[in-house]
Amino acid sequence: MSEQTGEQTGEQTGEREVGRSRPRKEDARLVTGQTNWTDNISVAGLLHLAILRSPMAHARVGRVDVSPALERPGVVAAFTGRDFAESTASLPCAWPVTEDIVLPDHPAVAVDEVRYAGDPVAVVVARDRYAAADALEAIEVDYEPLPPVLDLEAALADDAPLVHADKGTNRSYVWPLATGESYETARQRADVVLHRRYLQQRLIANAMEPRSVVVTPLAASGEYTVYSATQVPHVLRVMLSMVTGVPEHKLRVVAPDVGGGFGSKLQVYGEEVIALDIARRLGRPVKWTESRSEGYLATHHGRGQIQDIEVAATREGRLLGLKVDLLADMGAYLMLVTPGIPILGAFMYPAIYKMDAYEFTCTGVFTTRTPTDAYRGAGRPEATYAIERIMDELAVEVGLDPVELRRRNWIGHEEFPYTSVSGLTYDSGNYEAATDKALALFGYDELRAEQAKRNESGDLVRLGIGVSTYTEMCGLAPSRVLRDLRYTAGGWEAASIRMLPTGKVEVVTGTSPHGQGHETCWSQIAADVLGVPFEDVEVVHGDTRSAPQGMDTYGSRSLVVGGTAVHHAALKVVDKARKVAAHLLEADERDLEFTDGVFSVTGSPEARRTIQEVAFETFSSHDLPDGMEPTINAEHLVDPENFSYPHGTHLCAVEIDTETGRTSIRSYVCVDDVGRVVNPVIVEGQVHGGLAQGIAQALYEEAVYDDEGNLVSGTMADYLVPGAPDLPEFTTDRTETPATSNPLGVKGVGEAGTIASTPAVVNAIVDALRPLGVHDVRMPCSPGRIWEALRSAQKSTQKEAGPS
Repeated sequence: MSEQTGEQTGEQTGEREVGRSRPRKEDARLVTGQTNWTDNISVAGLLHLAILRSPMAHARVGRVDVSPALERPGVVAAFTGRDFAESTASLPCAWPVTEDIVLPDHPAVAVDEVRYAGDPVAVVVARDRYAAADALEAIEVDYEPLPPVLDLEAALADDAPLVHADKGTNRSYVWPLATGESYETARQRADVVLHRRYLQQRLIANAMEPRSVVVTPLAASGEYTVYSATQVPHVLRVMLSMVTGVPEHKLRVVAPDVGGGFGSKLQVYGEEVIALDIARRLGRPVKWTESRSEGYLATHHGRGQIQDIEVAATREGRLLGLKVDLLADMGAYLMLVTPGIPILGAFMYPAIYKMDAYEFTCTGVFTTRTPTDAYRGAGRPEATYAIERIMDELAVEVGLDPVELRRRNWIGHEEFPYTSVSGLTYDSGNYEAATDKALALFGYDELRAEQAKRNESGDLVRLGIGVSTYTEMCGLAPSRVLRDLRYTAGGWEAASIRMLPTGKVEVVTGTSPHGQGHETCWSQIAADVLGVPFEDVEVVHGDTRSAPQGMDTYGSRSLVVGGTAVHHAALKVVDKARKVAAHLLEADERDLEFTDGVFSVTGSPEARRTIQEVAFETFSSHDLPDGMEPTINAEHLVDPENFSYPHGTHLCAVEIDTETGRTSIRSYVCVDDVGRVVNPVIVEGQVHGGLAQGIAQALYEEAVYDDEGNLVSGTMADYLVPGAPDLPEFTTDRTETPATSNPLGVKGVGEAGTIASTPAVVNAIVDALRPLGVHDVRMPCSPGRIWEALRSAQKSTQKEAGPS
């Protein structure tokens, strides 16, 4: 055989792929408009759906007459809730967190009662979307108003109006956790006990792509293809089968290009059930795409909590115990993982700190608002916010700098692995290194000196400095843990590697990306293990036919679990290829080395075969070892034994005009430790996006309801989503403490920025205003709220001073 160059044989001759800032493979088609969004899909005979939604937060539904809509031009059919009640079951909740949870039926379309403004009442099917939308106004509905249920505490009163009258209560569940010594014992030992109440406002995800679903039936065989802008095609397939009765093997679910999710597409929505059922009834393909204002009503919301938090500590600032009482707004129904979202946070309130006692109780409460569910971070940002806010308050109480207080309480790097008081085992971390680097980049001491000088001079523009040190549980996966938490599904992930005869590689993954860069990162992981060029790897995902196994994408799990599955599958390919190469080279397997995609015989480097050559030899099957199947393809399923725990330190400096309440972020520094980094540029993008969402909660975003339960921030004119001009320049850096729970050493990054940034910003605001008597500002910290807080503090000061 003549000599060949690495380029000719496909050998990898450059640096390792993992750790390189590769441009994303996905971006070329995204920026050139060659994407395949669900709403772009058009098939012959396509019909369009429009949904009539309740204008009232709570009402009995009497007559629903769709016959006038049927007379409108282009209308093909119209349906009410009673039609769907005959052919579909309740929408699923996969996380009944307690044995006695109150779990009401959740019809895709309301039948007798609507329970939030936006609850579906009827559906119109027409030949185009405009005809369908226009026909909605012809439908006649009789509503009998019922009292709205909006206040979480009032909803639990004995005489409160009920969201679900047949259940006899608005309390969905009570979930307790108590670990370590009793909190009351720790409290009695304490020199300092602080109690604070924090409010987590409701948030609405604003993915670039609205939700959309297309269903195409194949009537002859009873098969259906469901295209959906979803994060969870595999989960959706199972649940659609259960709700509609369509056999699972007759359902194919495809998540094409999906334009963001932030948790809002981790769901099984009524519109997906409606579309499938109507396609089954009519034998025609159908499409539904939400408008932006419709999505504000109908796409699940996030957060929505009242947090009562108490810490017990010594006068030197050492934490003894922590107690959390949480009221969590479920909204009108329990959706896919609604009850479990605040429970995820339960384990993270102790954060990076050592303490002796921890007590947590969460009460889930029904209200007549849009249901809540996952929103970027899902329970963990709420926990981090509460603990980091009260740590700043404790620092003031005991007279310590907030960074010094944290140093006195955090887990030292030499103490890992460390079992926290909540029961989680943190495998690795170095909080000192991340904090020291952040402080240096921030110029912490210089800013503190400037702050003291400006406060002393009575500057009308106050400088505030906020600190947030965090960790989070990522890689939502260990199936046995999920079982113990009463989660219905497992947390494993699947990947398979196909070596094509020409030496190219297909990676089939059960994760389902919607902006994370899986095609790029999975290519890097596979290229390194297999020793093939990055460009020769193609990633297949998001289609339950071509990627039949998977648990999808959420909870910063994809790299930690899905990437690890790719790594192991690739190692299996190499092991299989080694047997073929040894046979071809007439050598013992143990004498083969494998480097940069080449098998060679130890001591005889001229005896060699590339993995691509082995792939072709396996395809031809002319000379394989006896008894070997003609394939070196492999698959692997991963079910980790532990979560992964990224961490970091975020520092924020704000300037506040005390005459107007206007806040500007002067400086923002974060140093995150996400373990080993596969692609630095993708990590940077994830951190920046997370920071934007966390800062948005602190300063801008809130779903606001009036006293009747109407959403009054239902458009982008009223719900303030920040743009690039509203955000500061970020200074980002990393430390690297590899995870020990997976062979890649990775930890997850998708939610880190969101988790840490909100308390950093609010702590900075309160730090600026504390000398003026302000100790808290409710989020979002708008100029109006800050101005009101300053005026209220001024009045209190004047009242305490008495008449002059």
